Amino acid sequence: MLTNKEKSYLRGLAQTKRALFQIGKDGITPNMIRTVSDSLEAHELVKIALLKTCADDVRQAALDMSGATSSEIVQIIGRTFVLYRRSKKNKLEL
Repeated sequence: MLTNKEKSYLRGLAQTKRALFQIGKDGITPNMIRTVSDSLEAHELVKIALLKTCADDVRQAALDMSGATSSEIVQIIGRTFVLYRRSKKNKLEL
């Protein structure tokens, strides 16, 4: 579980990042879960955007994706959310 101070730090890092993934009309697929999980292992911090064609609610999509990838939700803004999972290499110092 992340503290508020850690979340604040991660939000600052995520502010300059672009969304690496987009969830469209197909929603969250097993292939997307696998690629997001691989990206979390490589980068630790991933920003994901929901397209307008996606029928899912952004909060529910964030919960589903964080549960499937064993990550934590850092922030939800509009139709974009940020996930964090500490990798084995610990690239980010909290």
